[in-house]
Amino acid sequence: MLNVGRGSVVAGTALGALVLVSGCSLLGGSVSADEAARVSSEMLAEQVGQEPDDFTCEDDLPAEEGAEIRCELSAGGETLGVTLTVTSVDGGNVEWEIQVDE
Repeated sequence: MLNVGRGSVVAGTALGALVLVSGCSLLGGSVSADEAARVSSEMLAEQVGQEPDDFTCEDDLPAEEGAEIRCELSAGGETLGVTLTVTSVDGGNVEWEIQVDE
């Protein structure tokens, strides 16, 4: 397990299979980059008890099973890469998992 900064977000293998269920509204068949980042940040905070200082995604998350985008989170002065992978799509609900780089 990787500890990012003092008292900051703990990330790594424990969060590798964190599944998010989102009722995000789809915009043209995808979840907007801002919405994907916001929901992912909230779910990481729920999992580890502290929200990252920043969480950004440059690309929208396609609402297609298996689709992936890369994002970044900042915590305690360090930056980590993050992969969001869509696990299922059901109407307007998109589920994805977060894999924080080790």
